[in-house]
Amino acid sequence: MENDIVYKYLNVIAVKMPQQNNDCSHLESVGEITKEDLIHKSHGTCQDCKVKGPNLWACLENRCSYVGCGESHIDHSTIHSEETKHCLTVNLTTLRVWCYACSKEVFLDRKLRTHSSLQNVRLSSPGPEHIVQDIKLPSIPTLKIPLIATFDDLDVQIDEEDELKARGLTGLRNIGNTCYMNAALQALSNCPPLTQFFLDCGSLARTDKKPAICRSYYKLITELWHKSRPGAVVPTNLFQGIKAVNPTFRGYSQQDAQEFLRCLMDLLHEELKETVITLEDSNTTNVEERMEEEKCQSDTDFQSCVNNDKVENDPWSKPMADDPAENAMLIEEDGNISKDYRKERSLCTKMNRTNSMDDTEKDINSFRETAELLNNQETVKVQIHSRYSVPTMPSSKKKKNKKYRSVISDIFDGSILSSVQCLTCDRVSVTLETFQDLSLPIPGKEDLAKLHSANHQTSLVKAGSCGEAYAPQGWIAFFVEYFKSWFWGPTVTLQDCLAAFFARDELKGDNMYSCEKCKKLRNGVKFCKVQHFPEILCIHLKRFRHDLMFSTKIGTHVSFPLEGLDLQPFLAKDSPAQIAVYDLLSVICHHGTAINGHYIAYCRNNLNNRWYEFDDQSVTEVTESTIQNAEAYVLFYRKSNEEAKKKRERVSSLNVMEPSLLQFYISRLWLNKFRTFAEPGPISNNDFLCIHGGVPPHKASFIEDLVVMLPQNIWDNLYSRYGGGPAVNHLYVCYTCQMETEKIEKRRKTELEMFIRLNRAFQEEESPSIFYCISMQWFREWEAFVKGKDNDPPGPIDNTKIGVSKCGSFVLKQGADSGQISEETWNFLQSIYGGGPEIILRPPVAQSESESLQTEDKVELETHKL
Repeated sequence: MENDIVYKYLNVIAVKMPQQNNDCSHLESVGEITKEDLIHKSHGTCQDCKVKGPNLWACLENRCSYVGCGESHIDHSTIHSEETKHCLTVNLTTLRVWCYACSKEVFLDRKLRTHSSLQNVRLSSPGPEHIVQDIKLPSIPTLKIPLIATFDDLDVQIDEEDELKARGLTGLRNIGNTCYMNAALQALSNCPPLTQFFLDCGSLARTDKKPAICRSYYKLITELWHKSRPGAVVPTNLFQGIKAVNPTFRGYSQQDAQEFLRCLMDLLHEELKETVITLEDSNTTNVEERMEEEKCQSDTDFQSCVNNDKVENDPWSKPMADDPAENAMLIEEDGNISKDYRKERSLCTKMNRTNSMDDTEKDINSFRETAELLNNQETVKVQIHSRYSVPTMPSSKKKKNKKYRSVISDIFDGSILSSVQCLTCDRVSVTLETFQDLSLPIPGKEDLAKLHSANHQTSLVKAGSCGEAYAPQGWIAFFVEYFKSWFWGPTVTLQDCLAAFFARDELKGDNMYSCEKCKKLRNGVKFCKVQHFPEILCIHLKRFRHDLMFSTKIGTHVSFPLEGLDLQPFLAKDSPAQIAVYDLLSVICHHGTAINGHYIAYCRNNLNNRWYEFDDQSVTEVTESTIQNAEAYVLFYRKSNEEAKKKRERVSSLNVMEPSLLQFYISRLWLNKFRTFAEPGPISNNDFLCIHGGVPPHKASFIEDLVVMLPQNIWDNLYSRYGGGPAVNHLYVCYTCQMETEKIEKRRKTELEMFIRLNRAFQEEESPSIFYCISMQWFREWEAFVKGKDNDPPGPIDNTKIGVSKCGSFVLKQGADSGQISEETWNFLQSIYGGGPEIILRPPVAQSESESLQTEDKVELETHKL
């Protein structure tokens, strides 16, 4: 009955596998497949051992009707293939086709109806019968139908062999002082959400950008977690790619594991990022414009608790300082308040990333309400700080700010509410800042005593900061702890480091706060709380201090919990976050001094929940006490939620029940979140849909990698629990997007051909009388557009950065990043994009011979007169 319903839905009617668009040459031997044949065979048994389904396999060889059992029994289907040399077989439960000769899965290619072809059948429901038929229309891409989800698609499966030796216990060979890289890669590899993405959605790790770090990382992950369980692998390709981009990691000197992590995740994000598609783009644009208009505070209006770590010494971080959006929000701290803390306090800034606009609007409302709760005063200044949006140039307002997301931002990005209160007028400035890791200071004896003192607790609680992180402590217990620290050293916990990071800073003396309302320097208080916790929290303990001449290492032991790290005390009151408890995944440790040392990683294997030490190519099981005594440098924590596991089990149990007549498509990326996230969030199908509700033409060729087909009962269960959407039970290539794509391609071709013609004529001029200057920054954006590297055209021409105003006209700034074009080329580009201002260069004209002689005669005459 189950298979009967499945095939009734699929409505397979005499579909012959096409030979084109498939790299398996054995499809030529396949005969026609009919619905009746498949239904009849699915109700049968193995022809050798008479076992019934599910998971029977039917031979697809022409004129062969063999049906055999699979690996779950005696695997007669494989025996039949070896004996008869019949290559192709189909699973009668999942409809997946396997080629024994090629040792891989092959697919049925089917074309779907498009918008134009559906106009004649609008009165009929968009059922699956329209999906299977071949419809040939010019320039419409082909879509492959995804298969129905199996139990493996809904939950992470553990093989029997994993109980004996789990996958993932593979070492990394040291290829020249690369222990920092090996430890970082092992710690990252044992973060299930990221690893499962590359294992289950590895086909989405596609990029045209060089050096294709995501492809190298994908290959490395598949090797580390391969079922053959190799002893060690060599990460040469990934390392070469990192060195090609970042010169810091060239050579054979020891580097910092945290800096390598930041570099790697930055590159992965840049290669995997996608523009966030929302149906409310027009509304969100208005919100952003209003917020941009409000962003007029001076640089000293508030002190941010988030800044760039090692900006001065890290070449990778230097370009970030040039971003105007960053400069508007990240303010230099020059004062002396809490020097040990403030000098060490940082968050990793990330460029060009975004959360969905729905989340942004919620954040706006949330921290407006938060500000009101902090102090019900007359004026509250609210600002957004997003490292995920491309900063808009003053003359490029017509070009939309792009919003980006990637698997990296989905997993590791959180946000912090940073607030500054003027102690004179009580005005509060609030800004939302995005972080990818928390860089925590390690407090010393005096700082630790302040954190634990009862008086300090009271002042913190009254100020609305993080004093509630500590339970009330009596004076006797305080003095016992204090004197004890003089003999055995201070006992520092991870909670102490967090409290030190989130503690308030008093802005006074040389570091007073410039209040916009008072228009004066005032005493102020700065504090921050977490608005949104990431799925995986990366914590970096600041063990290294780099002065002008020396580097030192803080060897203080910091105790940290393996389970149940409670971050509720540091959560903003109006935060929508429901889970603030974390369990440890992995730890990166550094042994040695600040100059010489060695990195190792301790990681918990997700398949058997045991702890292992990864020391380059050596992998050894260790006890929990070994982990707790480790000198932690970087820690990865994962949200803890047993309820999420129960939900996955309930949904998986629905998969074996009788399916419904309707099937729904769901994002494979979101399904991966459902399998690995504690809080997967609302269902988001926008990663395979355009704003018109169809499949974008450029994604049509790999649509089967983007979606999974679910029975209606599973879809209903997921949709009722998580919401989101939209619901999709019919796929079609978007005709509107296809027309827009063709229009854009025509525009690209026209602009490029015209520019080449005008520029060639300009180059042939021997002595042009006039040059027009153009910003190379804008020109590179235009060049990327006409060459097809960027989907969107640039905004208006912006020459403001290459010119200065003198006597009412713009002249070229010395050393400006500019190019020279002809007047005709300028008029052509300016007529399309607008903008300016015009910056004209007039080369000096050489005097003719007659003019030169006349000048000499005049000079001679003047000389005789004298």
